[in-house]
Amino acid sequence: MDSRLEQALTKLKSTGVRMTPQRHAILAYLIDTMSHPTADDIYKALEPRFPSMSVATVYNNLKVFIEAGLVRELNYGDQSSRFDADMSDHYHAHCERCGKMVDFDYPPLKAAEKAASEQTGFAVKGHRLEIYGICPECVEITRH
Repeated sequence: MDSRLEQALTKLKSTGVRMTPQRHAILAYLIDTMSHPTADDIYKALEPRFPSMSVATVYNNLKVFIEAGLVRELNYGDQSSRFDADMSDHYHAHCERCGKMVDFDYPPLKAAEKAASEQTGFAVKGHRLEIYGICPECVEITRH
């Protein structure tokens, strides 16, 4: 079993969260994917294995994972939220055509957080940086 999954399961158990087969599958799916899925994506991927599982079950479990600090919700106003189990400091590139999201590394912008705190008086909790453009696959489609 993936060490990230083992660590996440240990953290959930230590907080008294009961591990159901669906909860385990949702968490494993999130840790294994790099696609930043929506709740509906997760539901569709797992529904063949868990035909009685509902989208509400996925949402409820995502809430548990977020509260436990295992998953981050990336919300976009009226669009469906996406979920990321990579809790490290990293940023995202987002394709404006197909919606694909890809992680990329860049030094954390701690100086920007500090400047924001000093200039606004806010108790800064973090930030999110996303780069928008067209992914290589979509660029290739438009060339043909």
